[in-house]
Amino acid sequence: MNFTGKIAIITGGAQGIGAELAKQFREAGATVYTIDRNQPADFIGDLAKQDDLERFADFVLSRHQGINIMIHNAAPLMKGLADASYDDFNYALQVGVTAPFYLTKLFTQHLNPGASILMMSSSRDRMSQAQTESYTAAKGAIAALTHALAVSLAGMARVNSISPGWIDTSHNAFTPADHQQHPAGRIGRPEDIAHMALFLASDKASFITGENITIDGGMTKLMIYHDEQGWRYRGN
Repeated sequence: MNFTGKIAIITGGAQGIGAELAKQFREAGATVYTIDRNQPADFIGDLAKQDDLERFADFVLSRHQGINIMIHNAAPLMKGLADASYDDFNYALQVGVTAPFYLTKLFTQHLNPGASILMMSSSRDRMSQAQTESYTAAKGAIAALTHALAVSLAGMARVNSISPGWIDTSHNAFTPADHQQHPAGRIGRPEDIAHMALFLASDKASFITGENITIDGGMTKLMIYHDEQGWRYRGN
């Protein structure tokens, strides 16, 4: 897909899925600006801080009058009921929910025609492991924020979210069972998410807005029963 002349911003673009998103959009011709707390990023900033969000918006808009693509990818803190403090939980929501809302607000009057906004949710928006409340709450909120913004920005931008499942961003070795527990037969890769993002940001997806698309190799569709398909419940 050709994004030559398009301006894209990506949060959490220093590593993992965010780095792959930046790479793929640049290879497709887009001018990309990333924000992250870590290098390499085009702008170093903390998404939980209002001032950093405003400075990032000024940084981009001092170079371009408008943007075409906005991807809210930065991952919130993952802590649970046992170890998340009040501040921990709020920090997760600031990065995972408040920042996407406020950054979208800052760019609302600078969206070029046909603009596309993408949210990075998670299959954890509907299923959980124990002690992951801060992350899961933020991802669930993002799924709802997606359709709310899609309605508010109707005629200005399409807004969709992607819910990745298990995506390998570490290049570790995995067992055959790790792969085979997915109906697709493998663990996901960052490019699986980037390919969908490219499609949703393109004109080919011009009739899609307010949707959440799960990319998890079918993992959330697999029903699990004790003593079937090799699964055995061992208790807590």
